[in-house]
Amino acid sequence: MAFIIVSALVALSVTTASDTKNPLKLCSSAWQQMVDEHLTTGDNHGHGPDVGSDEWKSVVEFKLNIRGMANIPQRDSMAWCEYIDERLKNDSADSEPKRLEPSFSCESSKLSGVEKMICQDDKLKELDVKLAAIYTAAKKKSHNEHPPLLQAEQRGWIKDRNECWKSNNQRECIETEYVRRTAELQAKYRLVPSSDPVKYMCGANPANEVVVTFFDTSPPTLIAERGDSTSLMHIQRSASGSKYQGRNESFWGHQGEALISWGYNEAELQCIEAP
Repeated sequence: MAFIIVSALVALSVTTASDTKNPLKLCSSAWQQMVDEHLTTGDNHGHGPDVGSDEWKSVVEFKLNIRGMANIPQRDSMAWCEYIDERLKNDSADSEPKRLEPSFSCESSKLSGVEKMICQDDKLKELDVKLAAIYTAAKKKSHNEHPPLLQAEQRGWIKDRNECWKSNNQRECIETEYVRRTAELQAKYRLVPSSDPVKYMCGANPANEVVVTFFDTSPPTLIAERGDSTSLMHIQRSASGSKYQGRNESFWGHQGEALISWGYNEAELQCIEAP
């Protein structure tokens, strides 16, 4: 199944409450979310203040370089929202292209060795910025997620990324981690085009029915569902064709047939595409 691979940054534009095309009610949750997307009060890795909280408002003021100024209205007032909205409008109009920086501060004294490497590599910084945008888009779609897994998984991914210092090729390891995580979020939260679900029947046992959806990520990914279990797999190219590999699952399909393994050391299932 062929796809046109789409790999583009998620562009986040500013729409203040004073804009006439799509006005937002000042101080509303939607307005606060707009402010947060523009200023990025968290680190895009699962850490940050709750949007709308006093701590969040303090970070907003800091991001706008106005914290501590005498003329700022009280944070629990409509006047504060009006003030911030106007500052955002001016900030957007006056902004100039800036040097590309990752989603974390390269000036921090607590940077890991991997983060220091990212700060010194434009390509890795670009991948970090892209992932930050994808993470923000995923966070919008995860607000009803129970239990809330996205932030915890992102923190786990950062830990895995930082383990790349042990790799023989640290840079390649870091780049691979970013590319794979970006594709995972795009597929899991349906941020890119996908195929219609394809159902495969494996033997005569209905419990072995597997439903597969392919996603236009780079590298290509699929999500396979079997009963209550789900597996996200990345493509693994080889001389024999394209095989997708998950944590303990694999999928190889060709002309309506597929070999699917499900579980550690489990035998492959011979499956056919259902009509």
